[in-house]
Amino acid sequence: MDVSEKVAVITGGSRGVGRATAKILSRLGCSVLINYRNSKEAALQVVQQIEEQGGKAICFAGDVANDSVCKAMMEAAVSQFGRLDILVNNAGTTRFIDHSDLDAVTDEVWDSIFAVNLKGPFQCMRAAAPYLRKSETAEIVNVASIAGMTTVGSCIPYGASKAALINLTVNMARVFGPTVRVNAVAPGFIAGDWLREGLGENYETVEKSVAKQTTLARVNTPEDIAAAIVSLITGSDTVTGQTLVVDAGQSIGPSASSIATEMN
Repeated sequence: MDVSEKVAVITGGSRGVGRATAKILSRLGCSVLINYRNSKEAALQVVQQIEEQGGKAICFAGDVANDSVCKAMMEAAVSQFGRLDILVNNAGTTRFIDHSDLDAVTDEVWDSIFAVNLKGPFQCMRAAAPYLRKSETAEIVNVASIAGMTTVGSCIPYGASKAALINLTVNMARVFGPTVRVNAVAPGFIAGDWLREGLGENYETVEKSVAKQTTLARVNTPEDIAAAIVSLITGSDTVTGQTLVVDAGQSIGPSASSIATEMN
């Protein structure tokens, strides 16, 4: 898919993966709507940077857990840019709770995580459906996590929400076919503010530990995940209902050479 002259909505687009994705799509000629919930200044900064590079972008505040927000967001994109071709469901939330601490996983934790990580993408896809189906080529990419496959993550509800999102991706690929492709990416550890805030003083230790466990001996940057998202959008037009793991090889383990080094 050639994204020049296309229009994209990116949820959670003010920082991290969302911001990096917006910048790449903009450089390729795509107009973007940057959704944010609380980070207004960061979102405005992304829009300014895109506009300074000759691109087109707008901000839209709102929580994807709210269905009316999702509908208004798609309407705003079409009103501003005249069409909608791409939806990137990147907004997400979690709590950092040890998996053995079952009592800390309250109803509020379950509800808040699933509202944003699962219900939000569904509502956004539903709201975008009539506009995407008018496009000659349209794409949806959901940002899941390897936590949805390996069950290792910030907390039990987070992994469960991402597993459900991977399932939802397949379901929606069937629903939206044959005119709209729906895929997902499943990142591993992503260096940046989100995990730094969640892990606190343990961040550096965890990052180094994860890097040692990966085949490529490194962790992801937001730009790595953004590149994977864009590759699904701009790549083969016959890929749908798939989840692309982007974890530097964390799920398959260290390289043979690093294992041999440790053994010696």
